[in-house]
This record gives sequence, C-alpha cells and structure tokens, in this order.
Amino acid sequence: MRIQPIISTVAAVGLLASCGSDDGGVSADTLAHAVDTYAQGVHASYAASLESATAMDAAIDAFIADPTDATMTAARDAWLAARDDYGPTEAFRFYDGPIDNEATGTEGLINAWPMDEAYVDYVEGDAEAGIINNPDEFPTIDAALLTEANEAGGETNISTGWHAIEFLLWGQDLSEDGAGERPASDYSDAANADRRGTYLAEVTDLLLVHLDELVVAWDPAGDGNFYDEFTSADPEESMTDIITGIGELSRGELAGERMNVAYAARSQEDEHSCFSDNTHNDIIANAVGIQRVLTGDYPGGVSGTSVLDVIREADGDLADTLEAEVAASVSAVEMIPAPFDQHLRDGVSDDDPGRSSVLTGITALEDQTPTIVSAAEVLGLTINVT
Repeated sequence: MRIQPIISTVAAVGLLASCGSDDGGVSADTLAHAVDTYAQGVHASYAASLESATAMDAAIDAFIADPTDATMTAARDAWLAARDDYGPTEAFRFYDGPIDNEATGTEGLINAWPMDEAYVDYVEGDAEAGIINNPDEFPTIDAALLTEANEAGGETNISTGWHAIEFLLWGQDLSEDGAGERPASDYSDAANADRRGTYLAEVTDLLLVHLDELVVAWDPAGDGNFYDEFTSADPEESMTDIITGIGELSRGELAGERMNVAYAARSQEDEHSCFSDNTHNDIIANAVGIQRVLTGDYPGGVSGTSVLDVIREADGDLADTLEAEVAASVSAVEMIPAPFDQHLRDGVSDDDPGRSSVLTGITALEDQTPTIVSAAEVLGLTINVT
C-alpha cells in the first residue's frame, strides 16, 4: 500500500573542510554544541512521550478493569494526548539511529501503518476476524506473540504500536463525519471480550517497553549508549544525520507518504490515524518536530545552540529563509480543518477550501526541503532525501 516518492534530491559536496576558517565554514565549537543540544532534545522528547504514554497505560488499565463509556472516553483522551507527544519525535529518524537501525530498530513495532484491521479484531462483515477471535491458533495473547506477529506475512499486518492501540479503542471508522465508534461493551459482554482486554493491555505495555528503550538509548547520563556514540562522533557526521532526518521527514515522508498518498488516492485507509480521526494533529506534530530540531527548543526546557545557529554562522540569509519557510509550513498544516478524511471523500472538489488546504500544506513542506538541502550544502555536508 506504500507509494514511493518519485523525486530524489542529493546534496553531494565535500566534507566540512573549512571548520573555523573565514571562507564560509562554521566553528567546531558551534557544530559540537548544536549536536549536543539536539541529542539532549531527543532524550527529552522521548522522555516526554514515555511519560504521557505511561499515563495512557494507566487510563487503559482503568478502562479494562471497568469498561464503561466514561472510562473508554478517558482512555481515548489519554491516547490522543500521548500521541501529540510522540509526533514530533518523527524528526529523529531516517539515519539508522536507535529507532531505525536495520537490525534492532523498533519503529515498525511502534508506529507502523497502514493497518489491516482484520489482522487483529473483527471488522464489518467478518465478526470472527483477527488474532483476538482465533483462540485455537493463538491461545495465549502476550508480548511475545504480538511482537512475532507484527508485519508477519505482509507490511499491513500490524499487531503492535500506536495504531493497534488506536484501533482497539476506536474500532473501524465507518462514520461519514466522525471517528470510529467501538462500544465499551466490546470489553465486557461481547464475544472474546476478555481476550480483547488482554490484547489491549499487552500491546500498550509493549509500547512502553519500546519507548523506554529509546529513552535509555539517548540518556545523557548513560554509559556507552547511543547518546555517547552520537555526541562523541565527528560532529560533521552527526550533523549530517540531523539534517537528513528533517529533510526526509519534510518531503518524502510527511508531504509524500503521510499526506500526498492519501490526498491523491482519496484514500481514508492511507491516512495516518484513521480510526480516531487524529491525522490532522499527527501532521502538525510532525511539522513541529522539524521546527524544533532547527530552533533547538525541546520539551523540558532543553535549549541551546541550534541547527539554525550553525547554518546562520555559514550563511545568515539562508538560515533566515529556512526559518521562515518552516514556520510557514507549520502554519499551513495547522490550517487544515479536522477531520482530515473529509478532504479525501469522492466528490469533494480540488477547489474545496479544506482540500485546498491539504495541498497548500503539502506544497509548503515540499518547498522547504530544497532549502534544507541547501543548508547541508553550505555546511559542506552530503545528504540524500527523497
């Protein structure tokens, strides 16, 4: 279901040979300080995500123990709040860091999508679909089973992470103008209610495990962890990773896979948080993540020498342009009316204000990406972004 972006941009130039010189380079101290600010910001961001996800876990446990409309609403609200904290961390991907490492990365267990709902639970037209409703094949629902099952046999066979939890809280979105309407009774007197509750508890606990691993990997107080590796490496290499992350998120991932695929195909199945109708907030949070990386302002009061400071030392006008473009893209996606899926419906004209706002957001994110690439060039770095 994934459509790969067509356009590829490569900034391929020499390494930062002029550090500390007067011919366009930046000082080694500025570069190192910006890398350190970023690494501390990554840790603070994942810590914030873990904290709100832990609150979500408590709300979900309360719901499972007493499945009422009120406790379900509280669990859903906690998911939405936690999701807002996770969204900006998407800017820390795409360079083989702890979340994306080919051998050990957990991104596919945390945030994979789109999801085939029938892989997990019942769907319209098939009351016996999914792991939950198949006790003969899956007698025990636990973390080991859910981890092994994730993407087994196909990339839409999602059994873990944010969207599995989302589906279990909201159910399919079959409404023309609202989110999914899964009843609380699914966890009390419906078929396989106990197994459904076990699944929701296990998958939420598993998300906490994976988020905690990221917090530990980026902990400034850690010894021999990824934070140590990242901040002790050649700062040119680390800055290359930083700019690659925001460049790839900006166009190939956010403007492309997360927005344009759904926009062009008018496909609700391809929107990011389709069960809860939270896609508009996902998009905003991703765009804000790019902005935070550039400005060096992170949760928990973490701030310091920023990526923009590095760029500004080499080319002030370029830094100003990039700062303005990213602020404009954040503003553009904030203007997309919720829910996002209303702009994907057949019959909605491309001139419709809501649908036009989606294209404006896509265009703003695409337009800032060449400036991100130019920033790499002026620093003498090599990045590859789609």
